[in-house]
Amino acid sequence: MMLKTFSYGLFILFNTLVLSTQAIQLQHVLAVEGRGFLDSPLFPEQHHSLLSLSLQSEFYQEWNRGEKSITFTPFYRYETADKNRRHFDIRELKWLQSGDGWEFRIGIDKTFWGVTESVHLVDIINQTDLVENIDGEQKLGQPLVKFSLEKEWGTLDLFVMPWFRERRYPSKTGRFRTPIPIDFNEAIYQSSREQRHVDVALRWSHSVGDWDFALSHFYGTNRDPNFIFNRQKNNLIPYYGLINQTGLELQATLGDWLLKFEGIYRRPSSQTPFANEDYLSMVSGFEYTLYGFLGTDGDLGVIAELIIDGRGSHASNPLNKELFMGFRWAANNTIATEGITGIIQDLEGQSSLFNLEITQRLSDSVKLSLQTRVWFKVDKKDPLYSFNQDDYIELKLEWFF
Repeated sequence: MMLKTFSYGLFILFNTLVLSTQAIQLQHVLAVEGRGFLDSPLFPEQHHSLLSLSLQSEFYQEWNRGEKSITFTPFYRYETADKNRRHFDIRELKWLQSGDGWEFRIGIDKTFWGVTESVHLVDIINQTDLVENIDGEQKLGQPLVKFSLEKEWGTLDLFVMPWFRERRYPSKTGRFRTPIPIDFNEAIYQSSREQRHVDVALRWSHSVGDWDFALSHFYGTNRDPNFIFNRQKNNLIPYYGLINQTGLELQATLGDWLLKFEGIYRRPSSQTPFANEDYLSMVSGFEYTLYGFLGTDGDLGVIAELIIDGRGSHASNPLNKELFMGFRWAANNTIATEGITGIIQDLEGQSSLFNLEITQRLSDSVKLSLQTRVWFKVDKKDPLYSFNQDDYIELKLEWFF
């Protein structure tokens, strides 16, 4: 209720401001997405293919040469096979005011932290929109107040987040589900204020020569829940504990080389049923770019990253000791052909995941995307075993207008 009231109030403000102006920038993206699975489902009730339609719009208006602006970005998806993928979200609904070396924004916003390719350990402001894609790249809008200060010694960002967004999960008929269904509507919180707990975060970022770095700290509700088994209903209930997380980001640009590092130190704010110990996690690697590869206009990037979670096999994240190896391709042609492919290999077992993503413009207003994921030799004890038969090929056609 609080989130709806907060969003409604901002929407009224947005409409009032829009009516008082003569011009507003509008952009819409309509997408048709088809996903076909290559194997029979692991669970009989799961679907074999899906078709969905999504629409994302962006309304933007600025004043005083960009010192004041308002942005409204609603998103909706209709899904034929999995009812939990049918959802509406406000990705952005924010007011921004900037001045000499400072910026203030209030509303619903998206903020990204991180430098690595395979996993983003430090990225914690927004909740993952898991029903959109299991890669964790899609995020829900987060209600927040943010103040930024930019000085010679770096940029300081302060976040206050008055409302928590719960994570949605696939239904029984959906793919990428757990063996025991998750009832996200019955979530349990460590805080007595539940979703109303006020989370806070602070981040300092700076650049010195070829090095970019950032140091951050977050206190609040963990975006990644643990789970409690409900024997009466035979399902899992998300449990959201309170955590402190300190993060470090490093990136060095050394000629054709990019050196990257993300690390976090996380500890529970107090005793919980799940996490009684502090732990460290990190991902580190490089990207080397071959410009004008084989005499073409294209650039080929070679990527390697090592992922280590200090909790080992007890980690809630299935990527606890893996090696990612891949390639990034940018054709630099008129149709903007780009692609990335790679394999994540479990260093303590045989499990591996192959991923391929390719995008290309068909015209100035139409883009075609292809994505495929294939799992190999997933052990029955691996948290990803329930995805073992969820290999798929996805085609997406987007219209920009």
